[in-house]
Amino acid sequence: MILHTLINENALKNRIKELAQQIQNDFKNEEIIIICILKGSIFFTTELAKNISSSIILDFMKVSSYNGTQSTGKLNFSLDISQNIKNKNVIIVEDIIDTGRTLYYLKKYFNEKSPKALKICTLLDKKERREFNIEPDYTGFDIPDKFVVGFGLDYNEKYRNLPFIGYLE
Repeated sequence: MILHTLINENALKNRIKELAQQIQNDFKNEEIIIICILKGSIFFTTELAKNISSSIILDFMKVSSYNGTQSTGKLNFSLDISQNIKNKNVIIVEDIIDTGRTLYYLKKYFNEKSPKALKICTLLDKKERREFNIEPDYTGFDIPDKFVVGFGLDYNEKYRNLPFIGYLE
Protein backbone atom coordinates (compact mmCIF):
# COMPACT_ATOMS: atom_id res chain seq x y z
CA MET A 1 0.00 0.00 0.00
CA ILE A 2 1.13 3.54 -0.78
CA LEU A 3 0.33 6.46 1.55
CA HIS A 4 -0.53 9.83 -0.04
CA THR A 5 -1.13 13.13 1.79
CA LEU A 6 -4.69 14.44 1.51
CA ILE A 7 -4.69 17.21 4.17
CA ASN A 8 -1.43 18.49 5.61
CA GLU A 9 -0.74 19.31 9.26
CA ASN A 10 -0.99 23.11 8.88
CA ALA A 11 -4.33 22.90 7.08
CA LEU A 12 -5.66 20.66 9.88
CA LYS A 13 -4.55 23.01 12.66
CA ASN A 14 -5.94 26.09 10.93
CA ARG A 15 -9.31 24.52 10.19
CA ILE A 16 -9.66 23.19 13.74
CA LYS A 17 -9.07 26.70 15.10
CA GLU A 18 -11.82 27.98 12.79
CA LEU A 19 -14.22 25.26 13.97
CA ALA A 20 -13.46 26.08 17.61
CA GLN A 21 -14.25 29.74 16.92
CA GLN A 22 -17.57 28.78 15.28
CA ILE A 23 -18.48 26.68 18.32
CA GLN A 24 -17.43 29.47 20.67
CA ASN A 25 -19.62 31.96 18.78
CA ASP A 26 -22.61 29.61 18.73
CA PHE A 27 -22.56 28.82 22.44
CA LYS A 28 -21.65 32.32 23.72
CA ASN A 29 -19.55 31.16 26.68
CA GLU A 30 -22.08 28.59 27.87
CA GLU A 31 -20.72 25.30 29.18
CA ILE A 32 -20.37 22.56 26.57
CA ILE A 33 -20.09 18.81 27.00
CA ILE A 34 -17.85 17.47 24.26
CA ILE A 35 -18.32 13.77 23.59
CA CYS A 36 -15.34 12.23 21.86
CA ILE A 37 -16.12 9.10 19.86
CA LEU A 38 -13.11 6.86 20.48
CA LYS A 39 -10.63 5.98 19.19
CA GLY A 40 -10.45 7.85 15.92
CA SER A 41 -11.63 11.23 17.22
CA ILE A 42 -9.14 11.60 20.07
CA PHE A 43 -6.58 13.74 18.20
CA PHE A 44 -9.29 15.97 16.72
CA THR A 45 -11.15 16.33 20.01
CA THR A 46 -7.99 17.27 21.89
CA GLU A 47 -7.01 19.95 19.38
CA LEU A 48 -10.57 21.29 19.20
CA ALA A 49 -10.90 21.48 23.00
CA LYS A 50 -7.57 23.31 23.34
CA ASN A 51 -8.93 26.03 21.06
CA ILE A 52 -12.26 26.59 22.86
CA SER A 53 -12.07 29.07 25.71
CA SER A 54 -15.59 28.39 27.05
CA SER A 55 -16.01 25.97 29.93
CA ILE A 56 -16.02 22.43 28.58
CA ILE A 57 -16.46 18.96 29.98
CA LEU A 58 -14.92 16.09 28.05
CA ASP A 59 -16.62 12.73 27.93
CA PHE A 60 -15.95 9.64 25.89
CA MET A 61 -17.85 6.96 24.07
CA LYS A 62 -16.48 3.99 22.18
CA VAL A 63 -18.61 2.68 19.38
CA SER A 64 -17.48 1.03 16.19
CA SER A 65 -18.87 -0.33 12.95
CA TYR A 66 -15.63 -0.99 11.07
CA ASN A 67 -13.36 -3.96 10.56
CA GLY A 68 -10.37 -3.06 8.40
CA THR A 69 -11.57 -0.81 5.56
CA GLN A 70 -15.20 -2.02 5.53
CA SER A 71 -18.21 -1.09 7.62
CA THR A 72 -19.77 -4.16 9.23
CA GLY A 73 -23.19 -2.48 9.23
CA LYS A 74 -23.52 -3.12 12.98
CA LEU A 75 -22.77 -0.78 15.89
CA ASN A 76 -20.78 -2.11 18.81
CA PHE A 77 -20.91 -0.07 22.04
CA SER A 78 -18.00 -0.73 24.38
CA LEU A 79 -17.98 2.51 26.44
CA ASP A 80 -20.86 4.87 27.24
CA ILE A 81 -20.67 8.47 28.47
CA SER A 82 -20.48 9.15 32.20
CA GLN A 83 -22.07 12.64 32.20
CA ASN A 84 -25.75 13.40 32.63
CA ILE A 85 -26.50 15.48 29.51
CA LYS A 86 -30.09 16.47 30.36
CA ASN A 87 -30.53 20.20 29.62
CA LYS A 88 -26.85 20.53 28.64
CA ASN A 89 -25.15 21.74 25.47
CA VAL A 90 -23.67 18.67 23.83
CA ILE A 91 -21.36 18.30 20.85
CA ILE A 92 -20.63 14.84 19.47
CA VAL A 93 -17.13 14.93 17.99
CA GLU A 94 -16.46 12.38 15.28
CA ASP A 95 -13.40 11.83 13.10
CA ILE A 96 -15.30 11.03 9.90
CA ILE A 97 -18.85 10.68 8.64
CA ASP A 98 -19.05 8.03 5.97
CA THR A 99 -22.36 6.17 5.60
CA GLY A 100 -23.79 8.15 8.53
CA ARG A 101 -24.94 4.99 10.31
CA THR A 102 -23.01 5.58 13.54
CA LEU A 103 -24.08 9.20 13.97
CA TYR A 104 -27.66 8.52 12.93
CA TYR A 105 -28.03 6.08 15.81
CA LEU A 106 -25.93 8.14 18.24
CA LYS A 107 -28.05 11.24 17.58
CA LYS A 108 -31.23 9.27 18.37
CA TYR A 109 -29.57 7.79 21.47
CA PHE A 110 -28.45 11.19 22.82
CA ASN A 111 -31.71 12.97 21.97
CA GLU A 112 -33.50 10.47 24.26
CA LYS A 113 -31.38 11.92 27.11
CA SER A 114 -32.95 15.40 26.56
CA PRO A 115 -29.95 17.67 26.00
CA LYS A 116 -30.52 21.44 25.72
CA ALA A 117 -28.67 21.41 22.39
CA LEU A 118 -27.16 18.53 20.43
CA LYS A 119 -24.67 19.29 17.68
CA ILE A 120 -22.38 17.14 15.55
CA CYS A 121 -18.83 18.15 14.73
CA THR A 122 -16.81 16.07 12.29
CA LEU A 123 -13.30 16.50 11.03
CA LEU A 124 -14.00 14.75 7.73
CA ASP A 125 -17.20 14.32 5.73
CA LYS A 126 -17.41 11.75 2.94
CA LYS A 127 -20.82 12.80 1.56
CA GLU A 128 -20.81 10.57 -1.51
CA ARG A 129 -21.00 7.46 0.73
CA ARG A 130 -23.94 8.67 2.83
CA GLU A 131 -26.67 6.09 3.40
CA PHE A 132 -28.37 7.72 6.40
CA ASN A 133 -29.85 11.21 6.54
CA ILE A 134 -27.36 12.89 8.84
CA GLU A 135 -25.71 16.29 8.44
CA PRO A 136 -23.01 17.66 10.73
CA ASP A 137 -23.34 21.12 12.25
CA TYR A 138 -19.59 21.67 12.00
CA THR A 139 -17.39 20.14 9.29
CA GLY A 140 -13.65 20.35 8.95
CA PHE A 141 -13.22 19.05 5.40
CA ASP A 142 -15.32 17.40 2.71
CA ILE A 143 -13.26 14.56 1.28
CA PRO A 144 -13.49 12.16 -1.67
CA ASP A 145 -14.34 8.49 -1.30
CA LYS A 146 -10.89 7.28 -0.26
CA PHE A 147 -9.85 5.26 2.78
CA VAL A 148 -8.13 7.81 5.00
CA VAL A 149 -5.68 7.45 7.88
CA GLY A 150 -3.76 9.69 10.22
CA PHE A 151 -4.60 12.23 12.92
CA GLY A 152 -6.43 9.49 14.84
CA LEU A 153 -7.87 7.54 11.92
CA ASP A 154 -6.47 4.07 11.44
CA TYR A 155 -6.14 1.05 9.26
CA ASN A 156 -6.31 -1.93 11.65
CA GLU A 157 -4.94 0.26 14.48
CA LYS A 158 -1.99 1.56 12.42
CA TYR A 159 -1.29 5.13 11.17
CA ARG A 160 -3.24 6.93 13.95
CA ASN A 161 -0.13 8.89 14.97
CA LEU A 162 0.42 10.61 11.62
CA PRO A 163 0.16 14.42 12.02
CA PHE A 164 -1.73 14.70 8.69
CA ILE A 165 -4.60 12.98 6.88
CA GLY A 166 -3.50 10.58 4.17
CA TYR A 167 -5.09 7.95 2.02
CA LEU A 168 -3.97 4.45 1.17
CA GLU A 169 -3.70 3.01 -2.32
